[in-house]
Amino acid sequence: MIDPSLFVTFAAATVVLCLTPGPDMMFIVAISGRHGSPAGARAACGVAAGSLVHAIATAFGLAALFTKAPGAFEVLRWAGAAFLLWLALQAFRERGDPSDIDATDGGAVLRDGERSRFLVQGLTTNLLNPKVIVFNVAFLPQFTRDDVGSVTVQLLVLGLTLALIGFLIDFGIALLAGRLSERLRGTNRAARTLNVVSGVVLAGLAAHLVAS
Repeated sequence: MIDPSLFVTFAAATVVLCLTPGPDMMFIVAISGRHGSPAGARAACGVAAGSLVHAIATAFGLAALFTKAPGAFEVLRWAGAAFLLWLALQAFRERGDPSDIDATDGGAVLRDGERSRFLVQGLTTNLLNPKVIVFNVAFLPQFTRDDVGSVTVQLLVLGLTLALIGFLIDFGIALLAGRLSERLRGTNRAARTLNVVSGVVLAGLAAHLVAS
């Protein structure tokens, strides 16, 4: 179904790529910094779900077709930048009240109605990033072989592996960033500073997406 040596090489390369700070990781850090580890973990789940969608699109050739449509590519890029900018503005407007994060046993818990919000934000941010489409189209096919089975199946396995490794790393990053923010969020000023930093990160991601 898939060449074992190529798969090992792919997995090693994926670990290195996922450990390298990128837009998804910075987004998760920003969410964890503002709302704590549970929110960051759900954002990581959303990003992983987006990665799976991209992998399926790549496996069935849809992503390759999309990259040949400059108009659709530009619409997606600007929509993604607008979404990130909207999240940044929300961060800048927050009062910075430490009580915005409910803490129990030293960890943050999400209020009712928030459990799906951060998952959707992670999913949306990933799906609206056209660079992820280009990456999948360029990266995944390098580790397939026509003589070992269906290329579509190989791409699906590689895409699932990419999403799983990315999720495990992003989940760990969310826990670390959330724990750090929970320790720092002791006063209104500290909480406000964390919100501003998160807003700057999100705005920077929006600017990077526009400029790329």
